[in-house]
Amino acid sequence: MTIQTKHNFGAGPCILPASVLEQAAEAVKNWDNSGLSILEVSHRSPKFEEVVVKTEALVRELLEVPEDYAVLFLQGGASTQFSMIPQNFLQKHQKAAYTDAGLFGEKSIKEAKYFGEVEVVGSSAGEGYAMIPEIGSVTKDMAYFHCTSNNTIEGTEMFSFPELGIPLICDMSSDIFSRVMPIGQFDLVYAGAQKNMGPAGMTLVLVKNELLDTVKHPVPSMSDYRIYRDNQSMFNTPPVYSIFVAMLNMQWLKARGGVAQIEKENIAKAALLYAEIDRNPLFYGMAVKEHRSRVNICFKMHDQTKEEDFLSFATDRGMVGIKGYRTVGGFRASLYNALQIDSVKALVACMQDYEKQHGNN
Repeated sequence: MTIQTKHNFGAGPCILPASVLEQAAEAVKNWDNSGLSILEVSHRSPKFEEVVVKTEALVRELLEVPEDYAVLFLQGGASTQFSMIPQNFLQKHQKAAYTDAGLFGEKSIKEAKYFGEVEVVGSSAGEGYAMIPEIGSVTKDMAYFHCTSNNTIEGTEMFSFPELGIPLICDMSSDIFSRVMPIGQFDLVYAGAQKNMGPAGMTLVLVKNELLDTVKHPVPSMSDYRIYRDNQSMFNTPPVYSIFVAMLNMQWLKARGGVAQIEKENIAKAALLYAEIDRNPLFYGMAVKEHRSRVNICFKMHDQTKEEDFLSFATDRGMVGIKGYRTVGGFRASLYNALQIDSVKALVACMQDYEKQHGNN
């Protein structure tokens, strides 16, 4: 039986390199000839502690993380950070500045309001989140500024970041490790693993120790970044398997040439697909061109009555995960690091074939 080639454009959990999946699968059965599965080893064992040390070293090397930052591997997904951040850094008498550039920015604002006052200093909601909003007035007495570098659902991306004189915090869940980032410009960066790092279950937090030192009020233990820092991310049982697979994936990325090299490949992949979207009379891009994400390519059909038919057409040809987010519609092709350019070429060919068959109907 011939198994059809699948081209995985899923937004997350997303595609992982074949070699990483093979190593991860073997470790589930017998990790490093230990006679145990990676799923059942003690997180306190020296063998797993070595994994945490290696993973942190890879994060620091690949992202060029300054020495004065803590590297934390936490549970709960990036959404848990929406509340942990204000719990630690927002006082009742303070305001925090947020941008609203998409659904996850909107969610982070909602959570922060439980802990203090939030001022939305930029929003593109009125434009259907088709762009990155301009930043309004930010005052020096604000606790911090929060933004989202890439909007997974709406397909927009920030390519520059402001210097405002207050702590800069960024949700980088969907574009971390996909491009070179000025980590030293930020005071805290967080990202869910299930895009370019590994399987869901682990969240990476990079936080400047100087920012942690400003926290003087009591914080519940499970929400206190300082406790995780002081316990090497193992205050309680960490997401063992997710950290292990993230380590494998970072080793793959390093062998491939690192973040600078993968960024070149990601630029080429995005350019190829956007060129077809702009050329093909059946389709159009949803984001303003200068703010188009290289990671999550969102597009629709001019005749939206044909979208279900195209989705079926593409699915029959091995395209997986291209249906747009439920509140947005249309299509979304996520071009994470492990997706090869041949898959993008296959999607482009699929769009062209559909145009030939249905373009005049």
